[in-house]
Amino acid sequence: MDKKEYSIFETEVIVRPDDIDMNNHVHYSKYLDYLLFARFDQMERCYKMSMQEYIDMKLTWVSSNVNINYKRGLVLGEKCKVRTKIDSFSGAKVTVWFEILKESGKVAADGTADYTLISTENGRPTRITDEMIHRHSI
Repeated sequence: MDKKEYSIFETEVIVRPDDIDMNNHVHYSKYLDYLLFARFDQMERCYKMSMQEYIDMKLTWVSSNVNINYKRGLVLGEKCKVRTKIDSFSGAKVTVWFEILKESGKVAADGTADYTLISTENGRPTRITDEMIHRHSI
């Protein structure tokens, strides 16, 4: 069975002073913030299906699992790129592959994140429609 290949999109993030921890590099929790920022940006800019559109349909995405492999630290003022692509869809879940690149192009972190589509009316998972998959299949 062939696995569908999806596009990779990039979002630039600049490391801010409040991202830095006592070890003088980006705190591990901020990598999640960078991923969230990139996904929010890319949903509107690249997929042309913003979070507001989901909210208008009484739906939202909830993180259900994240795996991050930390490889190199990011430092204050560094411009990093967050690259993401959809890995797969299954029922109410989408798995997103990501990597965060240092200015040098070396990988600072990579991993996968699972997001579950949830109804805001009843809080239950909602199957991702064929139309949604089509709109994200670029």
